Amino acid sequence: MEFETLPEYDKDLKRLLKKYRTLVDDLKAVKKVLQIRPDAYPPFSFRIEGLGIITCVIKVKKIASDSFKGKGNNSGLRLVYAYFQAEQRIVLVELYHKNEKENEDRQRILDNFR
Repeated sequence: MEFETLPEYDKDLKRLLKKYRTLVDDLKAVKKVLQIRPDAYPPFSFRIEGLGIITCVIKVKKIASDSFKGKGNNSGLRLVYAYFQAEQRIVLVELYHKNEKENEDRQRILDNFR
């Protein structure tokens, strides 16, 4: 599986790294899981429907993080990615904390995959 990132995702990551020091390691673990199970896997991840694009876009809701030890099982971080099954490629689109915003940036997805 090949992983790519959008420039906007890189900015998201850089901003969140200031607050969550273990984020790079946490995302390595997520990538290992995505290599085995790249498609949606409810309740941990699900497809984002209604975008009108061919690409499969998935949001991961339950990301374990060492930065949140003692505050529950899951971090509240959200990861949005596009999965290109035929090419065995994943493009990381967006990373955010659920307290910062309610939903994914649909315009970012449309701008990059329409």
